[in-house]
Amino acid sequence: MSYVGKNIRKIRTVKKLSQAAFAELFGLARPSVGAYEEGRSEPKMETLIQIAQHFGLSVDLLLTKELTVNELYHFDIFKQEAAPTQAPNSARADQQAALTPFVPATRLLEYIVQHHNSAFVDALPSLTFPHDLGPTTRAFEIVGAEMQHQQQGLRHQDVVLCCRVDKAAVAGLRAGRIYAFVTQNSLLVRRLAERLTATTLKLRADNPDYGAQEFALDQALEIWEVKAVFTTHLRPPSRIEDRVTRLERQVEELLARLG
Repeated sequence: MSYVGKNIRKIRTVKKLSQAAFAELFGLARPSVGAYEEGRSEPKMETLIQIAQHFGLSVDLLLTKELTVNELYHFDIFKQEAAPTQAPNSARADQQAALTPFVPATRLLEYIVQHHNSAFVDALPSLTFPHDLGPTTRAFEIVGAEMQHQQQGLRHQDVVLCCRVDKAAVAGLRAGRIYAFVTQNSLLVRRLAERLTATTLKLRADNPDYGAQEFALDQALEIWEVKAVFTTHLRPPSRIEDRVTRLERQVEELLARLG
């Protein structure tokens, strides 16, 4: 269950924003805000990130916890605190290094053209993830269901956290791992099945409806290894998990009666 609708309503209440004013902040239609608050729809990932960044919240908190008005003030999401003591330059540098540029699907073609432009990359929306992957990371929004199978895997609009693979070190690509290949016209996210030659890979989708494909490494502008995924889809328990849970409960009840 997502709490984003209830949290948006509470944020508006604390901030004293109308639905129209809130919508204007994030380039939304006013009815969309009403739909979010009533649970009839949810914001896109890009919108969630904008809301979280604007009010100083994490996306995870916005989605998974129903915040109280007191908590909202406690988290000081409206930036009303006095200016803190300036941290040393090294601490600020570390904080900047933890930011991951985010490439939403709507800006993918723009990224393909300007991926080598550091000013463009620095101007992308940024996410902060707890990780130890080094300073060169990217977050990409997934489009399509090629990497999803039986409610598992990467879903449409999920966000993957990736670390860079040096094109000079492609010999280190490992079968079974998922990679994101930025090409001249798309982002290809696939699992490496095997290396066919020094310059050709065999890639496969986790969804068996999509066949394996050969991929020439010279097509790749950038190569990223997928290390984690952030999703707004809450997976219901599978039938097997549900049965195991029922069996555990029955065993507990039987042991309680025997005791």
